[in-house]
Amino acid sequence: MTNGQDKRWEAAVRLGITMGDPLGIGPEVVVKALAAWAARREEPAVRWVVFGDAPRLEAVRAGLAGTLEWVVVADPADVDPSAPVVVVAGPSVDEPWGRVSAAAGRAAYEYIRVAVAEAMAGRLAGVVTAPIHKEAIHLAGIQEPGHTEILQKLTGAHAVAMMLVGGGLRVSHVSTHVSLAEALARVTPERIRAVTGMTLEALPRFGIAAPRVAVAGLNPHNGEHGLFGDTEDRVIRPAVEAMQAEGWPVVGPIPADTIFVRARSGEFDAVVALYHDQGHIPVKLLAFDEAVNLTLGLPIIRTSVDHGTGFDIAGRGVARAESMLAAMRVAAHLASRATRGAEAARTDDRDRRERT
Repeated sequence: MTNGQDKRWEAAVRLGITMGDPLGIGPEVVVKALAAWAARREEPAVRWVVFGDAPRLEAVRAGLAGTLEWVVVADPADVDPSAPVVVVAGPSVDEPWGRVSAAAGRAAYEYIRVAVAEAMAGRLAGVVTAPIHKEAIHLAGIQEPGHTEILQKLTGAHAVAMMLVGGGLRVSHVSTHVSLAEALARVTPERIRAVTGMTLEALPRFGIAAPRVAVAGLNPHNGEHGLFGDTEDRVIRPAVEAMQAEGWPVVGPIPADTIFVRARSGEFDAVVALYHDQGHIPVKLLAFDEAVNLTLGLPIIRTSVDHGTGFDIAGRGVARAESMLAAMRVAAHLASRATRGAEAARTDDRDRRERT
């Protein structure tokens, strides 16, 4: 190993990957993405710790006939800090691919629980998650409806929000997996403010020193002064004006049929969308295979693929890993930037102490 490689690995961050539902495409996209990462010598340097079903991961690796290597351990405490890839063996599920299973739901939850505990203890710089199946999670007795809610509970976060990254867009969401009627009820000044605040806090982690955020309108053409609805005049605009009065770099409401074009052209660094489809459609149109889900408001970095468990193609070797690889890249760069920031802060503090 050359000195350059030594220095590269000395600066490596350690990130976790949760395998997702064992009976979906999670195992396949994780193995493929790790293999692509190693082959391309992606930067920054990362040591990966995978939490999942070790026999199933081994079977996928064998089927792909690649050269990816890893070490399997039974306990996170046994992770070799020098190994580029370690698999922490969690619950194993001996059932056919593509099945909704309570056992698989419980296993997927356990992978998340252990990985989050490691991140909260500071032994991981963040976690990248493969997809889970909401029905399987429910059958396993997990009350939270999805990843975001599970992560919020496990980390004790006060408020969280989903940001999609892809296609030149960063889009945060006031609400996600609720009915449209419920989504409309959640368009409140308090929630708009909370999501905008989390978005502004997140953007400097992307290297944006002076972020600009735009809040979308809800009704066609912002309601045309009440002709098509008054939510903009009654709720959204007052919320934005209150934030502006406090010096927040936010504008809106801006009609949803133009806001994403303006954001993609560089006028805004992020958009606050008001419900699931309003924010998901433009990102998935522009970056269907490479969109990344970033959870805002957590005390840890968490990114995820922006697709489901793919039960219809699970086990066939045809799943695409671009979204997982993109999620790994975003987590790696956020973690690396955070590490450099922490190191700079420690250096500044040391310099101040030496001067005094």
